[in-house]
Amino acid sequence: MYNTAIRILGHSGEAQDVLQEGFTRVFQQLHTFRQESGIGTWIKRIIVNTALNQLRSKKQLQFVELNQQLEQLPETTDTFPDFDAETLHVAIKKLPDGARVVFTLFAVEQMSHQAIALQLGITESTSKTQYRRAKQLLKSYLPQTANT
Repeated sequence: MYNTAIRILGHSGEAQDVLQEGFTRVFQQLHTFRQESGIGTWIKRIIVNTALNQLRSKKQLQFVELNQQLEQLPETTDTFPDFDAETLHVAIKKLPDGARVVFTLFAVEQMSHQAIALQLGITESTSKTQYRRAKQLLKSYLPQTANT
């Protein structure tokens, strides 16, 4: 859960705060768990929502249309070379907030762009644009050769 929180927030202290608040919510709301999914999935959803709420309240998470900036970056594919987890984690933390959040929700948490758009109050197109930007920036942040 910590890894999920830090990927969304980008800062260890904030991630720890979100974990504390998130698990407090888990225990307060345990009676509402309907067993429609696994308990881990339910807890993760609470942590994700708590992290997103933290971003909204503290940083005023904003998404801007990036079409002009994206045209300047080379086109990328969905595949990344193999990197160790720490190298990838450091690169993800460098992403701008909007791109980092969308990348984490889409690539790591496997949410659809439609679900991300609903969750964040943005358009599906903005979610896709932020994800594309994140991929392009990640490739520029990662070393040219994979660690083996």
